Amino acid sequence: MAEVEPLRALHYDLDRTGGLQDVVAPPYDVIAPEQRAELEARSPYNVVRIDLPVGADPYATAAQQLEGWRTAGVIVRDEQPALWALEQDYVGPDGSQRRRRGFLARVRVEEYGPGRIRPHERTHPGPKEDRLNLTRATKANLSPIFSLFDDPQGIATAALERTAQLEPWGQATDEDATVNRVWRVTDPGSIAELTGAVSPAELLIADGHHRYETARVYADEVGGDGPHRYVLMCLVSLQDPGLTVFPTHRLLRDLRPDQHEALAEAIRRDFEVHPLEDTAELAPTYGQPVRMGYIDAHFRQPYMLTLKDPAVAEAALADHAEPYRRLDTAVLEALVLKGALKMTDEDIDHMAGLDYARDFEHALKLVQTGVRDAAFFVAPTPIEEVRAVAGAGESMPPKSTYFFPKVPTGLLFNPLDG
Repeated sequence: MAEVEPLRALHYDLDRTGGLQDVVAPPYDVIAPEQRAELEARSPYNVVRIDLPVGADPYATAAQQLEGWRTAGVIVRDEQPALWALEQDYVGPDGSQRRRRGFLARVRVEEYGPGRIRPHERTHPGPKEDRLNLTRATKANLSPIFSLFDDPQGIATAALERTAQLEPWGQATDEDATVNRVWRVTDPGSIAELTGAVSPAELLIADGHHRYETARVYADEVGGDGPHRYVLMCLVSLQDPGLTVFPTHRLLRDLRPDQHEALAEAIRRDFEVHPLEDTAELAPTYGQPVRMGYIDAHFRQPYMLTLKDPAVAEAALADHAEPYRRLDTAVLEALVLKGALKMTDEDIDHMAGLDYARDFEHALKLVQTGVRDAAFFVAPTPIEEVRAVAGAGESMPPKSTYFFPKVPTGLLFNPLDG
């Protein structure tokens, strides 16, 4: 079982910063350069200055900035351990209003394994060294990992609902109009309920695989026991009504003539091809047999592709567990990306000839205007399928899920040096 504990957090002194609104930021890996500049301009204390540092030696700059804020009392350390409840009111990409609740804690870093902590998808290799260098310099977790746990009795849900009746410690509304409210939980009974609800559960990493793998490397690098053996996590119940998963679509670019031919041949061979009257019909629903929307820049005719025979996927993915063979992203990777287009794992990891898009309309426009050669539109993967794949010891293909909303950076930090 995972070890989940309250922490003596580092956090902003909201009297010094004027609240959370101008100092929090999205996770580092979704911030474009122009957005970074805008965030930095909001406040001399915006977290982007330490979580996405710039300069000749960005990591040293981040460490100096963090230490300067601590010395000036802009960032302070709690005297007593606490958990931190998080409530997010948001409108999802599907236009529906929802509320998601969870809590932030420190979690002991372990190897992946049954009953403890599992990944849910493969990760691109690039950002790990960057996050490791930042952790070495700042000796802190600046951004939480987003993980899921099973709470069938609703113990954590009930505790979080009671906490949400109180006045929040801080609040911030992000660029997606998500309202984030935070409470510091110091009541021993509430802490016991929340940690007790998680203690028998397996944790499934939803977002932040790079940060978790970085934390494992850093913990072993420092060696011995201590606070460096823990990592900051935001924990959300799998039963939370506000927990949603949205799709990430696949875009192809820079296809050679022979690849165009191979793609067309693979589609005709392995899929039933159904012309659609409207591009709005390109968004499929999840189920069996595997279905996905398709459009290319040459004909611009939308199609729904339906796998002709599950045996095709079973043969192509014979070395994978049955839940994995049901995934549309896995079938697409095996039959199209690796099969027809001969992409290697390295090509996919480095996105050679491949892009991802979370926004349906944006992906469609890129193909219709010829900026990208083709697009495959996939369905959102149900939480139950994510759990089944992880439970089988498998990791989904990169960008198979899109958990929305993101957990902001800057709500609090986990010190690793004492």
